Amino acid sequence: MSKTEHLTERRLADAWAELQNHADQGKALEADAYRLAFSDPEFLLRRETRGIRFQLEMLKPDLDQAEQGIENTVVVFGSARFPSLETAQAALQAAQTGTDASALALAQRQMRNAHYYEQARLFARLVAGYSANRPCDEQLFIATGGGPGIMEAANRGAHEMGAMSVGLNIALTHEQQPNPYITPSLSFKFHYFALRKMHFMMRAKALVAFPGGFGTLDELFEVITLVQTGKARPVPIVLFGTDYWKRLVNMDVMVEEGAISAADLELFSYVDEPLEAWDVISNFYGL
Repeated sequence: MSKTEHLTERRLADAWAELQNHADQGKALEADAYRLAFSDPEFLLRRETRGIRFQLEMLKPDLDQAEQGIENTVVVFGSARFPSLETAQAALQAAQTGTDASALALAQRQMRNAHYYEQARLFARLVAGYSANRPCDEQLFIATGGGPGIMEAANRGAHEMGAMSVGLNIALTHEQQPNPYITPSLSFKFHYFALRKMHFMMRAKALVAFPGGFGTLDELFEVITLVQTGKARPVPIVLFGTDYWKRLVNMDVMVEEGAISAADLELFSYVDEPLEAWDVISNFYGL
């Protein structure tokens, strides 16, 4: 490192050390015109600097993933509310010993939905197993929204195989913590949904959508729209859980009413087993 580079890094470190010192001493940080712009939170959080914050949320996860060799991902979406089998079993056992009918009904539903958690976990293991001995540029890494439920299941499956996986978490009013199975250096937090969704697509070689709620639907249909309109390259889009998806959305109605073409239904596939989901992806790419 040259002397000039060392001095520059020292000044950057000193600027951030000033902020840390205030935090450590519990002092409120007051506006300071003399503070360097990049280390001035009041300045960076102004409405006028939103564009800078967009750029930072774009750059940070991109650079970090590139440096760690994350080139190709399989994105897994799904409900944050579906528990693991062990959690569901414990809840059911507790409910069965009580007299609350609504608690029992909830526990029974959780047991039913825990099936999807386990299937997402197994699917991620298949992806990680394929990639284990592949060259770096051929490896596929699991990427999720970084939260609990189906997201946790997919990160967990990769973790169990010793593979790295990505979590793209989002700051919400009801605080959502990253699940413990994400590779720590690949656990990112976003403020803007738009930037988070962009990162899902930047490296995605496939999308697997498990049953979920509004967030899952938002992410799924954005991807379908991007591929349909040619704004994103074609990738396998897999809807896991045929009964759930066909009960939730009758895609045929859009064809019957002329809202989409019959060919648009070929943009996605329905599956019910982890190996089926993997076969859709492997057949698409000839793996």
